[in-house]
Amino acid sequence: MRVVITGAAGFIGSRFTELLLADAERLGYDEFVLLDALTYSGRRENLEAVRDDPRVRFVHGSILDQALCDELLRGARALVHFAAESHVDRSLTGANAFFTTNVLGTQTLLEAARRGGVERVVHVSTDEVYGSIPEGSWREDHLLEPNSPYSASKAGSDLAALAYHRTYGLAVSVTRCSNNYGPRQFPEKVIPLFVTNLIDGRRVPLYGDGLNVRDWLHVDDHCRGVLLVLERGRAGEIYNIGGGTELTNRDLTRRLLALLGHDESMIEPVTDRLGHDRRYCVDWTKIREELGYRPRVNFDEGLAATVRWYREHESWWRPLTAVSA
Repeated sequence: MRVVITGAAGFIGSRFTELLLADAERLGYDEFVLLDALTYSGRRENLEAVRDDPRVRFVHGSILDQALCDELLRGARALVHFAAESHVDRSLTGANAFFTTNVLGTQTLLEAARRGGVERVVHVSTDEVYGSIPEGSWREDHLLEPNSPYSASKAGSDLAALAYHRTYGLAVSVTRCSNNYGPRQFPEKVIPLFVTNLIDGRRVPLYGDGLNVRDWLHVDDHCRGVLLVLERGRAGEIYNIGGGTELTNRDLTRRLLALLGHDESMIEPVTDRLGHDRRYCVDWTKIREELGYRPRVNFDEGLAATVRWYREHESWWRPLTAVSA
């Protein structure tokens, strides 16, 4: 049976592909179609571990291509949709690409899945659709209050996915994760940006007062959560996936400085980002109680391992930082 994974050459999609391939026999999948447009953050190198697997077919293409999506999804058993424009800062200066890819691209896929008789769809989203929460944590039924073009576009894609379930009966589940970290994350995101800067002896740009709070989730734990939803999640339902480690950005920065042998003189305060959400925190009781999800990766151990990965894989990230500098 065929599964189509979009955004498969990205940070999260490539790791999910590896984990799903490892469990493919038990889950009954024997054909893997990996679709990616290979924009700046999707890289063939991320698929090095799976590219020679005879079950895998890579397709370089866009989720906005209706004919291609129809072809790939016709008769497929499942669709796992990671493909998205995902960097908040980029959305502030180029919002059009975010709404085009995240909303219209998702609708294109949903339509292809409906036409093709796909049995299971998992739409991967973000906690940022909820906005900002001063205390407590969001449940899945919380009002959507996105504050950036990125999060607004993801909220729109979530609503499209749920509408295709309610209107057409498409078996869609939506996941909303907290902040991911781990190997192969594009170095525009805060952890790899700070790590690569510090490796090169450059200061790290900390927004505002550094007291914005995020819940950190290792990419492996996120992918395990998505796998559970693919396997046993209920159609028409939303599942939050959290990591259980809340830190201010300043606390995160201090941990990275310690791991890389620097002090706080390496922090460069910068003007806060427009519309910067103060705090994110998801309640992941539902996925824990329904599907047995629990994060396995200890944050301090996962962060140290992530730093080691960037130290040991300069050939992976250095060309990317040269382009973005």
